[in-house]
Amino acid sequence: MSTHYSIPELIDSRQISAFQWRVFALCFLVAILDGFDTQAIAFTGPSIIQAFGLGAGALAPILTAGIVGMVLGAMALGLLADKFGRRPIIIAAVALFAVASLATAFARTTEQILVLRFIAGIGMGGATPVVLSLAAEYGSARQRGTIMTTVLLGLPAGAILGGLLAAWMLPSIGWQGIFAVGGIVPLLLLAVLIFALPESLYFLTRRQGNVSRNKIGKILGAISKTRISPDSTYSVPELEVKTGVSSLFSAGLGRNTLGIWTVYLFNWVAWFMLLSWLPTVLKATGLPAEQAPMGTVAVNTVFVVCAIPLSIILPKINTRLLLLILFVFGIALCLGLANSGNHWALVFTLAGCAGLGIGGQQIVLNYMVAQAYPTALRATATGWAIALGRVGAIIGSASGGWFLEHGGPAGYYSALVVPLVIATAGLLIIRPRPEAAECQPLAAH
Repeated sequence: MSTHYSIPELIDSRQISAFQWRVFALCFLVAILDGFDTQAIAFTGPSIIQAFGLGAGALAPILTAGIVGMVLGAMALGLLADKFGRRPIIIAAVALFAVASLATAFARTTEQILVLRFIAGIGMGGATPVVLSLAAEYGSARQRGTIMTTVLLGLPAGAILGGLLAAWMLPSIGWQGIFAVGGIVPLLLLAVLIFALPESLYFLTRRQGNVSRNKIGKILGAISKTRISPDSTYSVPELEVKTGVSSLFSAGLGRNTLGIWTVYLFNWVAWFMLLSWLPTVLKATGLPAEQAPMGTVAVNTVFVVCAIPLSIILPKINTRLLLLILFVFGIALCLGLANSGNHWALVFTLAGCAGLGIGGQQIVLNYMVAQAYPTALRATATGWAIALGRVGAIIGSASGGWFLEHGGPAGYYSALVVPLVIATAGLLIIRPRPEAAECQPLAAH
């Protein structure tokens, strides 16, 4: 008689195995390299402007092209992963941004850089949500939030490594060398992924063929450290039925939806405007080009350091009040930066704190969605809120150069205040549901 296994129950009943640690480590490495290549254009922006004799605003289309590619990649590759499996799509995404980044090192015109950043963006945008999904599937329910938060921290960790490398090596290897590193290292990881990355257990279970059952048996055997019979059967919980977007505006939820969409949109405007343009702004203020990437390092370091404590305290405090405090803090930081001139100790201190005052909201926002919507609508609500956030990322990356050209560094920092104030107004519209304290928040996307 064959044995039946519920895959989530088996994973939840075991301690994390070496096999699962391997999966998490590979997902984290993909996220690190994704974060490195995502921010590579910010590190190298001042050098590209100088090399091609451009105005600051001329970098905006290149920055925007990468983010547009990321939006399309997240949508398209996510759908393809559901149809063809997580493993081949992760491998394809890494290959795409690796090859495009390496090719950027040999670009001879800004038009070529723009096209290659768009192509790299498709791979970068598609890789992260799929590795997050894979890591979540291989983690137990009680540890899933921590696992996903840790994998997500690979993105700012990659940005930190890239900033340090740029500050150290940019004078000797040039902007082309940064992109060469951003292409060669992912290609090396690609070879490891091909041999070591397993397929999604959920995807294999849906296929239900003999080959899939054999693969599931081997994987579960490695996780449980027991022999799984070849004739065993497997199941996973039914996926939650998707709810229409119109439901986000019914049953008195329209107010929360409007507020949350406003917060996501304008917080991401400010966050990506800061991340994409800070090195260029620091150079315009008088900092040597080789030291300008350290601004991004400071921002991302504070973001990483604060992420884990924030994720721990969130279930215990009023997230709406915490977001309000963060937005007020972020506005004060921007006003301080606008008046800091070239007092570099102050500039770097304030810019680093912006990792919490502007970026910390990224950790908290999904908890706000969990408080504002009933369980059946959370997936739909989060998906659409993040889509609005990505629109904000495009706006922020595209507009930073205009404010820098027309208002100088002080005008750029002052411009960051506007989206933060609008996001704060959106926050004040939101009314968490009374039963929110009972809700388990969604993992970050």
